[in-house]
Amino acid sequence: MATISFKSAGEKFSSIQDRDSRNRVQLPIGIATPLRLSTTQKDIFEMRYRIEDQVTDNLRNLILTNHGERLGHYDFGANLRPILFDLSSTDFESEAMSRISAAVKKYMPFVTLETFELEVDNRSTSRGLATYIVALSYGIPAADSTGHKMKVALTVGG
Repeated sequence: MATISFKSAGEKFSSIQDRDSRNRVQLPIGIATPLRLSTTQKDIFEMRYRIEDQVTDNLRNLILTNHGERLGHYDFGANLRPILFDLSSTDFESEAMSRISAAVKKYMPFVTLETFELEVDNRSTSRGLATYIVALSYGIPAADSTGHKMKVALTVGG
């Protein structure tokens, strides 16, 4: 009968997990926009490594995109440009809030919009431009992340 030693039978599962967690490389979640070259040698373009940063980037792109600008998704975006040029006939604040809410509900249902504020930037009116600043606060319940804020500037030429 052969004698077998258990000393070389393998490694404990906990020691494998510890070794793997020390050697784990953080993978990027998405590309940062606007597209720009990376300042590190690790990636070609600037990348997002945190879910909160990528969601903020995607939400900003959703708000600034108008219908027909995204190839293959004609109705992608909040489509705010048409109401910016027709400020006389609509209540811009309620219409913008409605369009942003509908776009987020359709394309980013994992985001919970909390507050909406509209400001007018008076510095640009002297040059014949009207700039509206939309300030949003939102949360990402699935990532257990709340209290995020974002400002988006919408400019209309006069």
